[in-house]
Amino acid sequence: MARAWTLASRPAGLPNDSNFAMIETPEAPLGDGEFQVQNSWLSVDPYMRGRMNDAKSYADPFALGAPMTGGAVGTVTASNNVDFPVGAKVLHMGGWRDSVVLGGGNTPPAGMPPVKLPDLGVPDQHWLSIMGMPGGTAWFGLLKVAEAKPGEVIFVSAAAGAVGSTVTQVAKAKGMKVIGSAGGADKCAWVKELGADAVIDYKAGKVLPQLMAALKDMGETGIDVYFDNVGGEHFDAALATAKEWARFAICGMIDVYNDFKAQPMQYLPMIIGKRITIKGFLYPDFYAQVPEFNADMAALITSGAVKGRETVKEGLEKAPEAFLGLFSGENTGKMLVKL
Repeated sequence: MARAWTLASRPAGLPNDSNFAMIETPEAPLGDGEFQVQNSWLSVDPYMRGRMNDAKSYADPFALGAPMTGGAVGTVTASNNVDFPVGAKVLHMGGWRDSVVLGGGNTPPAGMPPVKLPDLGVPDQHWLSIMGMPGGTAWFGLLKVAEAKPGEVIFVSAAAGAVGSTVTQVAKAKGMKVIGSAGGADKCAWVKELGADAVIDYKAGKVLPQLMAALKDMGETGIDVYFDNVGGEHFDAALATAKEWARFAICGMIDVYNDFKAQPMQYLPMIIGKRITIKGFLYPDFYAQVPEFNADMAALITSGAVKGRETVKEGLEKAPEAFLGLFSGENTGKMLVKL
C-alpha cells in the first residue's frame, strides 16, 4: 500500500491538522513507460498555501481527497521506462507521499515532468533546496530579474529562509553588499555567518528605522535591489530606501498568505520619482536557463561560497507539521521531510 497526504478541507486562515488526511492506495503493476519512485526527501513550501484555496492562480488548487503534490527526490525501484532505470535518482513533483508511479500515460504531478538527476556530487536533498526550486528562484531572481551587479546594495527579506539565505550567499559570492532581515537573534546570527554586511531583526522593532541605520553604518545612501519574500512592512521599507532606478524582484509575500490583510504602503509613491522597476516572477519562467543555473550553483557549492542548511522533520507523518512550521518561522534554511 502506498500512503499519501490529501487536503481534507480547505483552510480558512492558517491551516491546521484537521485540514489534512492520510490515505492508502494499493500498488498496481506498472504499465508501458511507467516507473515507480520510492521517495526519500519531500519539500514543503509557502506557495502550497495558495493551492489550498479553491481559486485560480499560477498553480492549480489541490483537489480535496486527492494526493497532494510537491517537490520530492527519490530512487527508481521498478521500471518499464528505459530513460528511468532502476536505481536512478529522480527529482519530481509527486511529493506528500512515500511512493509514486510516473511516466507512461500519467499526467506529470503539478504539470512538471520528472527529471533524472545528474551526478554533480551534491547531497540528494540539495535538489530540493540550493540546487532545486528555492536555489534556482534565488539565483534567477537576483541575477536575471533584478539584474544585480557587483558593488550594489541588496536588501533581502526572510534572509534565513530557503530562498533568502541563498540570495544572501550568491550576492556575496558575486561581489554585492547585502542587508538581510530575519526574525530572532539566532536567525540573525546565522545570516551574518552567511556573509551579510548587515542584519536587521524584524521581531525586535520596525523594519524601516533598522534598515536606515544599517545603510548609514555601511556608508550607503540606499538600496539598489530588493528581493522580496515577505511583502508588507518590508516592501514599504524597501520603497522608502530605494535608490533611483532600483529593481525589485518579487518572489513571495508570506506575510499575507493566510489572512490576505490589507497592506499599508506609505511609500508607494516612491515608485514614480525613483523610477523603480517591480517585477514578479516564478521559477518555471526560467526553465530554459536551468542548465546555466545548475553549472554555476554547483561551482559555488563546490567552492564553499554557498552552503545549504535544512530544518528536517522525520517521517511522512510529519509533513503537515513541517508545512505549518513555515508560518511560525520554525525553519532555518529549507524545511524538508525525510522518509
